Amino acid sequence: MMQYKFIDLFSGCGGLSLGFSMAGLEGQFAVEKDAMAFDTFSENFLGSRKIPVAKFSWPSWLKQRAWAIDELLAEHRDQLLELQGTVQVLAGGPPCQGFSFAGKRKEADPRNMLFEKYVQVVDAVKPSALVLENVPGMKVAHKNKPSEGEEPEQASESYYEKLKRSLEAIGYDVHGQIVDASRFGVPQKRSRLIVIGLRRHLSVELKGGIGRAFEILEATRVLQLEELGLLEVTTAMDAISDLRTSRSIRRPCIDQYSPPGFEEAEYLGPGTVFQKLMHKNCRNDSMDSMRLAKHRADVQERFQKILDECPRGVRMNETHRKKYGLKKHRIFPMSPWDPAPTITTLPDDVLHYAEPRILTVRESARLQSFPDWFRFRGKFTTGGKMRTKECPRYTQVGNAVPPLLARAIGLAIAATLLEAADASKKRLAETQDQLDATAAIA
Repeated sequence: MMQYKFIDLFSGCGGLSLGFSMAGLEGQFAVEKDAMAFDTFSENFLGSRKIPVAKFSWPSWLKQRAWAIDELLAEHRDQLLELQGTVQVLAGGPPCQGFSFAGKRKEADPRNMLFEKYVQVVDAVKPSALVLENVPGMKVAHKNKPSEGEEPEQASESYYEKLKRSLEAIGYDVHGQIVDASRFGVPQKRSRLIVIGLRRHLSVELKGGIGRAFEILEATRVLQLEELGLLEVTTAMDAISDLRTSRSIRRPCIDQYSPPGFEEAEYLGPGTVFQKLMHKNCRNDSMDSMRLAKHRADVQERFQKILDECPRGVRMNETHRKKYGLKKHRIFPMSPWDPAPTITTLPDDVLHYAEPRILTVRESARLQSFPDWFRFRGKFTTGGKMRTKECPRYTQVGNAVPPLLARAIGLAIAATLLEAADASKKRLAETQDQLDATAAIA
């Protein structure tokens, strides 16, 4: 099979890049404006450290640093144009905060305009296929801010519809579907909008057009679970029971990015199929981001009561929040028997299913399907005004595309491109046969 090359825009720490690399695609370069997230990306995909997937090749004309997409377009448009015909896949997920139902969903949020920059890069590089990942809210039209005394007015189209129209105008057929990552072996209920586009001359070769890509994705999902030995559902307990602290010795956390005074639990080894898959290619002493939160005794006591008394796997309702004096709206006491709730950028959104504490970065990463050899860099958390300016580890993990979902998408994109190419060759061969037959008669 042809080795397809890809570029990752808005790459974050590299979840989508990791999945595509696991699928056998070749990473060229990534664009990520946050220095912390890019530091994590660089630690894993650049440099001399050995990892079980191919490193990014990275062009000589692009400095290996954090880049904003508008900066890339301003300084390297000519080089992007020269990539035409050499890069088959362009992927990325513009920041979702402006679309997310968990946020304020402002029509004028400048982050909503980043998809236009994405389209500009697509138009410059002209890849055979494109992939975009975002929250389901991108498919729902915003309400325009009303004048005083007026009702909010629904926007005429969603940002997904605007994106689709923009990509169709430059020669792509585009389709988006809501996909649940838990169906792909990810131990987490995480619904995301996956948008796939193909150059029109390729899309027309497929039986069913661009929709065929999602049929292939579904077939790939089934094959991935079978190949990796995973069940239809991987539960939270399947995923992180080996990271429990109650049976482990605690030791000081010596991570260079962590202040002194924190602890982590000594790792005893994987038990389930999923844990063994995640821990493959990793030495116990090389697994980072195991730092435990420092909860006060009264906080631990409150968390334990929540675990004992509240429904599991669902968000705490207002009655329960008032009972325990919680002002925060989104708190999920995790269920051990189901996939975890959606992992977000906020570490205190989810409580561990068996221990009265929040999750570690490594546990959150496991629930996103990051393998244990994947290293994270930068602060663990940040707060105050810096929350909107920095991308610490919890945020990096929460923003990422789950690698196992990305792996399936990468395999499906490669299979779709191959099917379109084969169909084109077959059609041309049949046309040539007809011409030869006509010439022979003549």
